[in-house]
Amino acid sequence: MDGREKKRSPPIKVLSSQLREGKECRGPNEKVVCAVNRLGRGKSAPLEVSVAWMQGTVLEVKPDNDVVLLLDETGTFAVHGVDSVPKGKPCLSQGKYVMVMGILQACTPEPLLRAVKVADLSSNVAHRQMWTLEVEDLQQTLA
Repeated sequence: MDGREKKRSPPIKVLSSQLREGKECRGPNEKVVCAVNRLGRGKSAPLEVSVAWMQGTVLEVKPDNDVVLLLDETGTFAVHGVDSVPKGKPCLSQGKYVMVMGILQACTPEPLLRAVKVADLSSNVAHRQMWTLEVEDLQQTLA
């Protein structure tokens, strides 16, 4: 990899409340970075999130401005750019449980992601039941 290629951070599993309560700043190339407190007991150093992996239930689809409002266990968050994600739009209907990976656009007053990947997880109840534990486990594992 030469110096001209962009290095993208891996997505970090987070809850909407962590982003809302985090400290937003600008990283290289003016990208939004949010320093969030980790879930669980153990490592206490904040995590810097610029690419997020989130899961939630679709509350509202606003096709006129390409925005979807979702709800996770801790609150709402918004995602835009779903029309440009392959297979993203078909799984976005009210009541579906979905996974979204996206580039952080804002932390407050409501987290906003630009979608990179969207997947329907509605058929597997375990995804919803285990999500908070997965988030905590990953956050305690990361350096």
